[in-house]
Amino acid sequence: MFQRLREDIALILQRDPAARSAWEVLTCYPGLHALWMHRRAHWLWQRGFRWLARWVSHWGRWLTGIEIHPGAKIGRKVFIDHGMGIVIGEMAEIGEGCTIYQGVTLGGTSLVKGAKRHPTLGPGVIVGANACVLGGFTVGANARIGSGAVVTKPVPAGATAVGNPARIIEAESDQAREEAAARMGFSAYGVTQGDDPVARAMRGLIDSASGHDHQIALLWNAVCKLSAELGRPVADCVPCDAQRDEAFDAAEMSRLVK
Repeated sequence: MFQRLREDIALILQRDPAARSAWEVLTCYPGLHALWMHRRAHWLWQRGFRWLARWVSHWGRWLTGIEIHPGAKIGRKVFIDHGMGIVIGEMAEIGEGCTIYQGVTLGGTSLVKGAKRHPTLGPGVIVGANACVLGGFTVGANARIGSGAVVTKPVPAGATAVGNPARIIEAESDQAREEAAARMGFSAYGVTQGDDPVARAMRGLIDSASGHDHQIALLWNAVCKLSAELGRPVADCVPCDAQRDEAFDAAEMSRLVK
């Protein structure tokens, strides 16, 4: 019991830069209090004391503003930040290391008793403020749900879901675009992921510029290799001011996007 308590406090001190001491966390963090009360309610629920479990859960909601059904399964090292307005349904499952912010709903869309109505969050999932995850599907490990998103279908591991209804952003393509944009001097995450035509054009420009730059570098490698085989200096084959590696003009790109 005390080991779990120390683990919970250490976790909050690690993840929340506003936490200044263990005593502050112990006395002033409603997310921590809600998890403690849920563990007691869940223990009662599993042993058939259903009304008593709901009564403990109800008091937890009254004290913390966080409503967790006693039937929900919550793993270790789960961090509930702020927490006000969170609702977690009976059949929800939250994996180890998840982070949940205020106003989140892990709810259901089915009225069939006994069916899996609420979502399962894999390990390391982050759910942003006021997001709604509705249905008996799985959100894959290390996925991210953006603030205000409404998710009604499975999210692959490592992907990001944003918007209403939520759109799935695959991690690999998103990371590649971010790396290309970083070389241009700005962040691709600053570009909205919606259907705005300017945003779509910007994403296309980033992908196109990245591809052209890579092709130029490949051509230069081929020219240098051929020149070496012929025993001629590279400068005799191509202009001295030609681009010889992958490099973007950050100042020019910044001017274009203003």
